[in-house]
Amino acid sequence: MTHDVQRLALTSGEPAGIGPELCLQLDADYPVELVVLGNRQLFEQRCSELGIQRNFPGYKPGEPAQAGHISLLDIPMGAACTSGQLDPLNADYVLTMLRRATQGCLDNEFSALVTAPLHKGVINDAGFPFTGHTEFLAELCDDANDTSITPVMMLATEGLRVALATTHIPLQKVAEHITTNTLRTVLTILDHDLKTRFGIEAPRIHVCGLNPHAGENGHLGTEEQTILCPLLEELRAQGMDLTGPLPADTVFTPTNLVKADAVLAMYHDQGLPVLKHMGFGNAVNITLGLPIIRTSVDHGTALQLAGTGKADRGSLDTAISTAIEMIHAQSIPID
Repeated sequence: MTHDVQRLALTSGEPAGIGPELCLQLDADYPVELVVLGNRQLFEQRCSELGIQRNFPGYKPGEPAQAGHISLLDIPMGAACTSGQLDPLNADYVLTMLRRATQGCLDNEFSALVTAPLHKGVINDAGFPFTGHTEFLAELCDDANDTSITPVMMLATEGLRVALATTHIPLQKVAEHITTNTLRTVLTILDHDLKTRFGIEAPRIHVCGLNPHAGENGHLGTEEQTILCPLLEELRAQGMDLTGPLPADTVFTPTNLVKADAVLAMYHDQGLPVLKHMGFGNAVNITLGLPIIRTSVDHGTALQLAGTGKADRGSLDTAISTAIEMIHAQSIPID
């Protein structure tokens, strides 16, 4: 960006969910400009349902960014939308928002991307192979840079950051994805981005074991002995501050967490239930390993709340604030 005020892209997510009304709840009090990507007619319809008046001005990309300004980048929908009712005809609308916002970040039009929730199932029902925001954004950045990008999913709340070695795969396939090369890549990205995106000079990372009790010396599984322990020793010799492999049932105790800047869990439901118990509604989903900053809410589309006015914007506020903090942190040199 060439001006002091940063401009953030905010995709409004699944049109039948709570994403659009979370965007409508936002206050224009951020030290950045927010560009909401969505459909103007949808926003007008949701305002009518909620009994509120809110009209975002149209986005003007050629003008300097203004702090506290919220504008709308209008995206055509595939079909009219009813709150709470999914329609595969709008799957491409959701993906178009992501493509436009991501390209804008790659082109330095936007300084970061914040995403409201989408619905993976309806996108797949529409015929698009889709496993989640994390993987889709990595593919977009891959295509743009002609490089192979490995995304790392990390959720954060007050007092805890949890990164994942594997993301959206069935539990029965987790062990085959826990390889030396995979873990080396994930830990390298995690260490690097904690430094460059969060300004942590010497990140302390606690690494969970895969098996109960971290394998209990091979009696409950051997991945810790054959993969994790040798790799952690290798990376420690390169200067990383790594503790583990640790039993996942005790790594999240307060005495352990005060010694860690992040915890690496081996699979989705090993680490995220703890984080969401601690901070659901005020947590943020962060994609590491990308050439862009991307944050998101920690919850789903909440179709049952769409159009009711009961959706809580807390996690979206956290996602926006975190993106702003990451923009600031990456401008601070790390020795």
